[in-house]
Amino acid sequence: MLPFFQLYSNLILQTLFSLSLTLVLTFLKIPVFFLQGLHTYIHPDNVAGHHGGPASSSSGVRAAIRRPSDSGSGLDGYQSLSSRTNTELKKKNKSKDKFEFDENNAQIFRLKLDEGHLQTRLFYNDYHNSFVFSFVGISCLLLYKYLGYKQDSGVLANGDLIPIIFGFIGLIKAFSSLAKISFEKSGSKRSEKQFSAIFGVLGFILGIIICSGIGPLVFDFHFDSIEGSWRIFVSILMGFIAGSLYMPAGKNARSFWLGTDQLRCNLSIISCGWFSRLILYANYILTVFTALLWINPFVEILSFVSFSKSEFTRFRLLCLLLSGVLQIVSLRSNLQMFLNEAVLSWYQRLHASKVPDLDFSRAKVFLHNHYLCLAVVQFFAPSVSLLLFLGLSQIDTNSFDKYNLVKEVAVFMAWWIVFIWAVITSASLVFYRRGILT
Repeated sequence: MLPFFQLYSNLILQTLFSLSLTLVLTFLKIPVFFLQGLHTYIHPDNVAGHHGGPASSSSGVRAAIRRPSDSGSGLDGYQSLSSRTNTELKKKNKSKDKFEFDENNAQIFRLKLDEGHLQTRLFYNDYHNSFVFSFVGISCLLLYKYLGYKQDSGVLANGDLIPIIFGFIGLIKAFSSLAKISFEKSGSKRSEKQFSAIFGVLGFILGIIICSGIGPLVFDFHFDSIEGSWRIFVSILMGFIAGSLYMPAGKNARSFWLGTDQLRCNLSIISCGWFSRLILYANYILTVFTALLWINPFVEILSFVSFSKSEFTRFRLLCLLLSGVLQIVSLRSNLQMFLNEAVLSWYQRLHASKVPDLDFSRAKVFLHNHYLCLAVVQFFAPSVSLLLFLGLSQIDTNSFDKYNLVKEVAVFMAWWIVFIWAVITSASLVFYRRGILT
């Protein structure tokens, strides 16, 4: 019995580890815990009492942002933030242009996300399943790397099947969630769906160019060993990934734009703190730098650095790994910026004219709450897919004749995710700066 455990120790460890980790993630509700502590916002239609009096503090809702004129309304303990001072408000009241405006209806309330909020949101199950299977797949790949590879031991003895199976399941869950979100009728604008389709077609065409032999003139990838049918499959996969990443990368650019205060609105509640801002900058710079590492003109520039071929290969893989990790680290900051955009809309509509029009901001606050988990999946799925592709490329097995080809394609797909992410994010930031996007 002991020789059996010694021979199949890797397989047994992989199996027990994957099953126990799945149970722990599910029963301890780690996907919910990962998002707890973030703040969301509500914009009530009428915060006054039933008889026109001030809102009761016994309702459990805490006001995060209030107009200065409501500071004495009897709601103790509320944080008062406003874009106008009391002096400015007095000058406004002395103005000849008088109008009736209910200050109570201009309030916005901040709530801390908890388990009840998250589990009732649309697409929560998609986020939960993507998180669990992706986390288990990445963990199994890390355990495989730690246990090492036994020569001439076979697939079962090495436990190769467990990380491969969970790795592919994690990829399928992540991309199926992205595809489901992309086809959601009310989850995105019609123009966003059209641009996603355009990027999908462009990605497929570029895939044909890269796989056909023309690509190595620009991209440092060589697919000479790939047969014609596999090249079509790789091109279709590239098109699918490019189309699926358009909306997530666009949201990432918007979060970066708001989090680093490119609007210069000087509202501390909208922009990030210094540490989160540092993470956003580092993530963007590393993503662009990593995307350039497989483009021949940039590779020629780096060739002057004393890198050997093996060292340069490891350096590329390390940059891919760091890029995926930074995307996960910046996920909470990006999601908070997505939610804070509702505050920006409230602020703009409140001061856009003499008579504030808050209908648009009410709708925006509702939609940002309603599609909270949709945004989580869009920020989460690309980063874990990058890490899963990278992990699958590191499995050393000679048991499958075609697996060396799969490893080569896996590295390429990890880079392709980074490349598309960098292109769409950079283009969106340029459009924001020039006022093409608002």
